[in-house]
Amino acid sequence: MTYRYLLFYKPYDVLSQFTDTEGESRGKRRLTLKDFISVPQVYPVGRLDRDSEGLLLLTDCDRVQHRLSHPQFGHPRTYWVQVERIPDRKALERLRKGVQIKNYRTLPARVKLLGGEPELPPRDPPIRYRKTVPTAWLEMTLSEGKNRQVRRMTAAVGFPTLRLVRAAIAHLHLTGLEPGQWRELTPEEVEQLHQLLGFAKNKGSGTRRNGRSR
Repeated sequence: MTYRYLLFYKPYDVLSQFTDTEGESRGKRRLTLKDFISVPQVYPVGRLDRDSEGLLLLTDCDRVQHRLSHPQFGHPRTYWVQVERIPDRKALERLRKGVQIKNYRTLPARVKLLGGEPELPPRDPPIRYRKTVPTAWLEMTLSEGKNRQVRRMTAAVGFPTLRLVRAAIAHLHLTGLEPGQWRELTPEEVEQLHQLLGFAKNKGSGTRRNGRSR
């Protein structure tokens, strides 16, 4: 059987699901994956919050869904994080070692202060700037994905998150995609994904296609 694997650049203010029952019941339907992706029977692996942007992987392969979603099987997720004010060395070290959030402590993470803003399209709507408060960009690579974890981590060390973009999932990157666009993984990317998850070599990945937001 040939499975489908899609990479989608989720824009800000889009739900990581194909339906919005809650919004529709209140007469205020919000944007969902259905507004951008018409491929049947694929579902997102994990999620990005509505106010977060970036890379989302979708597939119809249950085994991959399970492995990438289950806490037992960690895999790297890289985020570009714009925070309020400029974190000092002590704050960065706390993020690297793990911080206490409610009833759990985050696992060690790779965290570095970027020299400038990553090459990203403007957010719509833009973040709220305050002239008297500087901002900084961090690159954070985590091996776990708890609810709103990145935002809670930066808040815990005193530097609230203003914008959050997932730039990579393991070897898969945003490169070549604009917000609202999707593409299928190449056979090589699928094989690397299966190797990461400890699966046998994939026998086929389907025909590669590109998609754009409507």
